[in-house]
Amino acid sequence: MEQQQLPQYIPVLMLLGVAVSFAFGTLVFSVIAGNFAAKRGIRTKTKDIPYECGMLPVGEANSRLSVKFYLVAMLFILFDIEVIFMFPWAVVYREMLANPATRDMIFGSMVSFLAILLVGYIYAVKKGAFNWKH
Repeated sequence: MEQQQLPQYIPVLMLLGVAVSFAFGTLVFSVIAGNFAAKRGIRTKTKDIPYECGMLPVGEANSRLSVKFYLVAMLFILFDIEVIFMFPWAVVYREMLANPATRDMIFGSMVSFLAILLVGYIYAVKKGAFNWKH
């Protein structure tokens, strides 16, 4: 039995070898191309400034953002994931309507999921997570 399973891993090992050789090959190629293309040691002030779409950079590169920015970003991710979970449910819901036993179960599970997220949304509104003024 073990004799028959070993050949099944050969394509996986080949893919692993190709992936590792590609990774190291691109690193080696970038070093070689960089050595041929650029003159080492010649650095100017213009080359050392950060590139910002052709415009001269204004202000400091490491500006601090408010915690509210990160909080709103996390809430966006949370509600974006909610939509991602609702799409497969909507696709399967039509098929599940044919069976009365699963119809109530799938509808109830989505209503409970939305209720939990609604409680989280109300909590965020009450805490002022969406208020940028303070």
